[in-house]
Amino acid sequence: WALHLENVTLSLKGQYKCTFSTYPYGTKAEKKQLTLKAEEERHYLKTVWLKQILEIPYIEDMSSEDLSIYPLKWLVGENGKKEELVTKETCCPPVYRNRSKLYGQRVLLNLNNTLKVFPTKISDDGRVFSCHMLYHPERVQKSSTTVRIFGK
Repeated sequence: WALHLENVTLSLKGQYKCTFSTYPYGTKAEKKQLTLKAEEERHYLKTVWLKQILEIPYIEDMSSEDLSIYPLKWLVGENGKKEELVTKETCCPPVYRNRSKLYGQRVLLNLNNTLKVFPTKISDDGRVFSCHMLYHPERVQKSSTTVRIFGK
């Protein structure tokens, strides 16, 4: 026997019990706990001139909700490899860590979670900058931005 759920939402989480009768063994029951983790991901493309400041907002079309209080990580990736650029933890005041060997002093996190990279270099072309924010114990919001660098 199987239970098929469609259009799953977080409201469906909980314990499910299946009970059926068999002959001659009697009633059988099985309980299963359904846990859900929602991930929302948005993808963007950003173009910028060489040797300029690249600003990547956490989400391009930000809602009115203040997301600056939640923990997050900015990563940069190329060819399937990702490097952590900046981590923000929710302490008072928030703690920011920059562990990047590749970007080092070239990255800065603004208070509104916007990532600044300056100056842009040819090596930044084609890289994917992604942000992962845990804004609820069961919800992760991700954004990724592919960068294109243009020379004058």
